Amino acid sequence: MDDFIIRALLGGIAVALAAGPLGSFIVWKKMAFFGDAVAHSAILGVVIGIILGIHQSISIALFALSFSFLLTIMNKQKILQSDTILAIATQGTLALGMIAFALAANSNLSLTNLLFGDILATSYQDIIIMYCGALFVIAGIIYIWRPLLLTTISEDLAMVEGVNVSFTSFIFTLLVAIMVALSIKIVGVLLVSSLLIIPAAIARGFSRTPEHMAILASCFGIISVCFGVFSSLKLDTPTGPSIVMAMLVIFIAVSVFKARK
Repeated sequence: MDDFIIRALLGGIAVALAAGPLGSFIVWKKMAFFGDAVAHSAILGVVIGIILGIHQSISIALFALSFSFLLTIMNKQKILQSDTILAIATQGTLALGMIAFALAANSNLSLTNLLFGDILATSYQDIIIMYCGALFVIAGIIYIWRPLLLTTISEDLAMVEGVNVSFTSFIFTLLVAIMVALSIKIVGVLLVSSLLIIPAAIARGFSRTPEHMAILASCFGIISVCFGVFSSLKLDTPTGPSIVMAMLVIFIAVSVFKARK
């Protein structure tokens, strides 16, 4: 295989490994819209990175984390329903980000690649960053696994068990922000939530325990990345959307199989 294909596969596998367990919690906690909102805010993070001259992944992670906290505070105010707040934040940050991107006018960045990913342009430096970030996310999930699981079931139960709910939520939000920053290169801003949600949704139908679902979600994510990259090369289609399409095909096949069974 050509070197760029190997780099694309290595980068995609790194992100899929971390997306599995994190996406499982997003599915359990019904936070799909939250992931979308954070992902769409990433364009502003890119522009901030350009202005400050820092690495794109770092600027996206920092901005996504700040944006996540802002959403959390707004949700606690109970002025509007959480889905309404998330919808406004999602569309508003996407529009503002694209305007800021146009004003920043950087010739080294493509808006299409930012929106839909550019996995075939993954460098070895990107791979190192992705694996470091993926290991950090996996280690973070393992560290807060039990308290996060209790919090997902019931925050009241978690507090009775002595869980620091605020700290656990902070760590989870931090991990989501890092995951978004890692995934932009693979599937782009518009498709990040699919990388988190679809493999977890596929795994849910085969799982008997939370741990089993997290592992299976990573496996399905890796399979989707491999199928997506090779089908993209074979059919000459955009790679990021091809990866998401591979996930969708697997999800439909699994759903039909489970329904017939």
